[in-house]
Amino acid sequence: MDSGDSKRLLELLTARRAELIAQWEQAVGASLHGRLSTVELGRELSELYDAVVDALATGGFAGRSSEYAVVRSLLVELSRNRARQGFTPTETAVSVFALKEVLESLLGGSVEDIHVYLQFSRLLDDLGLFTVEEYARTREEIISAQSQQLLELSTPVVKLWDGVVGVPLVGTLDSARTQVVMEKLLQALLDSNSAHAIIDITGVPAVDTQVAQHLLKTVVAARMMGAECVISGIRPQIAQTIVGLGIEFGDIPTKATLADALRHALVEIDKAAATRAAGLL
Repeated sequence: MDSGDSKRLLELLTARRAELIAQWEQAVGASLHGRLSTVELGRELSELYDAVVDALATGGFAGRSSEYAVVRSLLVELSRNRARQGFTPTETAVSVFALKEVLESLLGGSVEDIHVYLQFSRLLDDLGLFTVEEYARTREEIISAQSQQLLELSTPVVKLWDGVVGVPLVGTLDSARTQVVMEKLLQALLDSNSAHAIIDITGVPAVDTQVAQHLLKTVVAARMMGAECVISGIRPQIAQTIVGLGIEFGDIPTKATLADALRHALVEIDKAAATRAAGLL
């Protein structure tokens, strides 16, 4: 680091603080099209500006050094807020890059000024890249959380009758969704003290070997909870596909419609009740 360069830059940033922050806020605010309050934007940029100045005084232009820990922490907060508020990566990065344009207008055309600006520009490029990386990480977390919520919403478990719960499946059944189905079904069996479960695949467009394996896993998990499962929604084309693939459901009852499956479950409940009654006589 050239101490002379950093000293000259620090003097400029300190002496023109209010002016630079105001211009920076104006440039960033214009790029955000008023979707962020001036109070919040002013607070963010003022804190970031002062943190950069403090880091420059001790760490020079090494943006990934420990001296810039506070700066990086503020950038993480900024990028996460922008991601949650729905701003684009470009709009988020402008919050850092706009400071280059503000500073450029204040520096002269001397060789020393150009050298200082280039060093500071590289520093802001590095900090801007860090900001975009944090933005992307936050967006991935948000998308993952939303996907999980959609999975749960698209896999309801409903009580069909006393002792009978049903899981109407719609769409593709993959590994992630199978896990959600298992968890919700097992919890519903426990909460409702049900002994019968119906897995309805009327809304599943196609059944292949992988889907069949997922269904079998769910049935096995339910049986470990002491519940018997019926698979309903076996349409003619689905039945043909299952036979063609050589898929075997073993002793798992399958029915064409949800009504047939519910009727089967109720018959089994009556049989169990009659057996218990006979045992008491």
